[in-house]
Amino acid sequence: MSVIMDGKKLASSIRMELKEEVNKLRKQGIIPKLAVIMVGDDKASKIYVNNKNKACEEVGIEYEEYLLPEMTKIESLIDLINALNNKDDVNGILLQSPLPNHLDINMAIEKISPKKDVDGFHPINVGKLSLNQDCFLSCTPYGIIKMLDAYNIQIEGKNAVIIGRSNIVGKPLAQCLINRNATVTICHSKTKDMKEITKRADILISAIGKPNFVTRDMIKDDAVVIDVGINRTSEGIVGDVSFEDVENKVSYITPVPGGVGPMTIAMLMNNVVKAAKNKIII
Repeated sequence: MSVIMDGKKLASSIRMELKEEVNKLRKQGIIPKLAVIMVGDDKASKIYVNNKNKACEEVGIEYEEYLLPEMTKIESLIDLINALNNKDDVNGILLQSPLPNHLDINMAIEKISPKKDVDGFHPINVGKLSLNQDCFLSCTPYGIIKMLDAYNIQIEGKNAVIIGRSNIVGKPLAQCLINRNATVTICHSKTKDMKEITKRADILISAIGKPNFVTRDMIKDDAVVIDVGINRTSEGIVGDVSFEDVENKVSYITPVPGGVGPMTIAMLMNNVVKAAKNKIII
């Protein structure tokens, strides 16, 4: 019988702990604040931004939202980022993706102060992660590691396979797992004989955005399966993993929704609180 990993419950527990930390910071005159920038009118982004706002409210983090029109020029976006970098009361800056096609997201991210880069996407934080130094970790990989730890799932010495090599999940997650002494393989669209690779995985993570891509014949008995995919279909939201097909073959599995998603937002809150605490240290 597999264990369904309850990311929603775990994230709620983490938010409660963070709320206590925020209360302590407030007593020291430090009020954590997150500034979110969204360009354009992407419906999915609006939902994500609203969820972040609700999480901030629950934890006690102040929240500022900057909604920019679709045709905003890169110069205007960078001017706003620079202004937020210089605002002493703003601890974290989040640039909601995707951006409109005419904007270079990498250029914009590089303008965010690494000390306020609570998404963990700035090249300095990415570099520090590869060196296993203290940094802001990307929120989804961070949430996955937290979840594995919460369920006492051993990482060290295990074969971990990640399907997907994005800068947001696949690559930073691979580095997180390497830092925890796992043996890591990344599969992607050019991988040959992917099934033969995934069947050797003790821990299998899928982050490619293809509904029900991972099936029973791709997984070995008693593997741990982490499903990062959030795919909107005519039948509702489903993950990358065919849940009902594989559930009784694995030892642990995350559901969609209610698995990795809530943990991602919880780790964003964690990073904002960390940024506020770093301010005291500095």
